[in-house]
Formats: sequence, structure tokens, C-alpha cells
Amino acid sequence: MTIRRRRLAASAMAMAATTLLAACGGAEPSGDDDATGKITYFTFSAAPDHLADLEAIKAEFERQNPGITVEVQTAAFTDYFTKLQTAVAGGTAPDTFELNYENFVTYARSGALLPLDDLAQADSDYDPSRVYPKALEAFTLDGQLYAMPSTFSTVVLFYNKALFDAAGLDYPTADWTWEDEWEAAQRLTDRDNGIYGDFQPVTFHEFYKVLAQNGGSFLSPDGKRATFNDAKGVEAAEWLLRKPGAVQPTLAEIGGTADYDTALFKSGKLAMWHNGIWQIAGLAATEGLDFDIVTEPGNTTKANAVFMNATAVSAQTRKATAAWKWVRFLSTSAKTVETRLASNWELPAVNDPAAFDTYLKQTPPANRQAVFDALENIALPPVIKEQQSKMQDIVTQALQKAATGEVSIQEALDEAADEVNALLS
Repeated sequence: MTIRRRRLAASAMAMAATTLLAACGGAEPSGDDDATGKITYFTFSAAPDHLADLEAIKAEFERQNPGITVEVQTAAFTDYFTKLQTAVAGGTAPDTFELNYENFVTYARSGALLPLDDLAQADSDYDPSRVYPKALEAFTLDGQLYAMPSTFSTVVLFYNKALFDAAGLDYPTADWTWEDEWEAAQRLTDRDNGIYGDFQPVTFHEFYKVLAQNGGSFLSPDGKRATFNDAKGVEAAEWLLRKPGAVQPTLAEIGGTADYDTALFKSGKLAMWHNGIWQIAGLAATEGLDFDIVTEPGNTTKANAVFMNATAVSAQTRKATAAWKWVRFLSTSAKTVETRLASNWELPAVNDPAAFDTYLKQTPPANRQAVFDALENIALPPVIKEQQSKMQDIVTQALQKAATGEVSIQEALDEAADEVNALLS
């Protein structure tokens, strides 16, 4: 899945969650039924490519937990949150379900999720130190754990080694700054031969990240007003918008073509590409493509986008203990970790370097350590309760208006900030 499709899907998910009912508490668990019987699990990441992998995890869980069975339900990205919101609102929510970080905030604040702390403390098999600490922090709200982290994917800088070699340039390093990237991109671009030095989408997700790389903030510390239109925000937007037409194709040249950037990189016509590690498997299978990865350059500081998923327990469940065991297994079990790594099904959010030894030894890319180095400087997306997709669309559309020259960058950001402030009021 390309970064563009993934982000559009995330926007669709957030939009579906905006009408989530606030009052959705469920019945209290009762007796032995709480720890045994059938539980349901709703997921968007398993279908269609990883259903067999999920079945293997499920079979091992049921073997280790006799008396509990798991019924898997799936939906495509574009339909998932519409169906989940309808089920929650109608009192028929699945016992457990998958959430991405942005939608997690909305669902947790609405009361749709069961707090997990008491269940975790009562479980002698649960070891919180096995979970990546920043992932646990991400899915904790107001001091309460509301979902168990399951996977993460970092965004890195992919680069074509052959194009760098042909230009006589050194490969990118983790110490690169924006200026280093810009200078290399200019030298690598050969528009007459259809070769571009760089590709970074002009979108909300890229903007909030480069804003963080420039030492700026998207919202005020209290989250009540937009601050991305200040001098640091303008500089961040200028960094994004200086690329189209210079070192990467313009929006008009792309013309809405799906997977344009993926095809460009696979064909050897793109030297540097800002994208997620979910691209690795497809690139590694591309014959004749010699590539590697490195953490993205920063300006005043390093900041890396990370996509995180987790599994939550519905506040409506009558099988809280059984549901907890399942979400814990999906998060930390050896079977889950082994299966995810073997199948390139994102990366398990475990704090266990030894578990990743085999993954790190796989090539290409040679520098897989960059996948984990990116976790040292996480920039999570800003989240607005029940208005996430609107906020994302406002910022993306403003940036694209500036990219086409309809308005200045300052005017575009000021207009976007006013619209976001209206969502916050």
C-alpha cells in the first residue's frame, strides 16, 4: 500500500468516526462467562493479504487458552470505521477491534473503549516492559491504558544507489539536513530524461512532520488553537513546496495518478523518496532495483512520522477477561511477533531487540536499522476529536492551493488556521 493510499484511508477512517456516540458504555462482565466463550475481533489490516497469518495467530491463541474462541471479522480500510461506528452506536460492537492512533483518541474520549489497567494488573502473564514504551504511551489517555499496541510503521528516506553512483554523490546519512537533501536532489534531477531527485507529497501528514523537524508546533500546548501558521510553519511549508516543479513532478504532472511515486521509484527514475517501511517488501522484489534507506533529514531537529495500530476492548463487552487475553496475545506473544516479521505484516510493537535479529539481517535494504532509529524521534500527528478528517483536508487543500500559486504560503496557512480554529471552538 502506498503512503498516499494509506493516508487517504486514515482520513476516511477518521471521517467515519466523527459521529460516534458519546454514551456507549456496555454491560458489566459476569462470572465465568467473562473469561471463556467466544469473542469477536474486527480488523482492517489483515485482509486481504494476511488472513492466513492472522489465522495462525488465532489458532495458537486458542491452543494456549482452551475455552476461548475468536471470531474474526474484517473490512476494507474505506468501510471499516463506518461499520465500527454503526456497531458501537447500535450496541453491537465487537468485543475487540483494531484502531489506528488518530481514531484511537476519538474512540477513547467517547467512552467506547474499556480501560485496561485493572485487567493488566490482574494478569500475571502480562509484562509491560515487553511493549515498546512510546507505543504504550501513545495509547494511554489521561493516565489510563485504553488499547494494547500491536504494530508500528516508520517513515524513512528511500534512495536509489545507482542514481547516486552515476551522479558521483555520497549516499544520504542520518546526519543530513534539509539543505543536504536539497543540494543532492538538484544534482540528481534530470527532467529531460524523466529522472527526479526527490519526492515528498504535499499533504497534511508531511506538513505536520516537517513542521516538527523545523522546531514548530501544529497546535498550542493546550490544544485549543492552531499555531502552524507562524514563521516556523511558513518555513516548513516552503520546504515542501520548493520541490514540485524543481526536483519532483508538479501536482498537475501527477494528475491524480494512483501510485505515481511508487512506479517512479521502482522504474529507477526517482533518486530519493519519503515513504513508509511497508514499501520494503515490494521494492525488494523489484528486479534490478538497488536501494537503501536512512532516517529522514531534519532542519533544526530530527522528527519522524510513525503510524501505530493497537487493539482495544469494547466498553460493551461481556467478556472482558477473555478479550484482554486476546489483545495482550496480539500485542506481545512470541507467535504474533514471529508471524508478523516472517510475513512483512508491519512490525510488532515489542521492546525486544533480539526478536528483530532476523529482520535486521534481511537485505535489501542493508540499513534496516534505520527503521528503528526513526523511533528515537517520534512525531505523532496532531489529533482533533471528531474533526480529524476535516482538519487534515483543510491543511492539505491549503498547501495545494499555495503549490499552484493561487495564494501565498502565508495566506494559505492563515486561512487554514482560521478554519482549524473554528473546528476547535
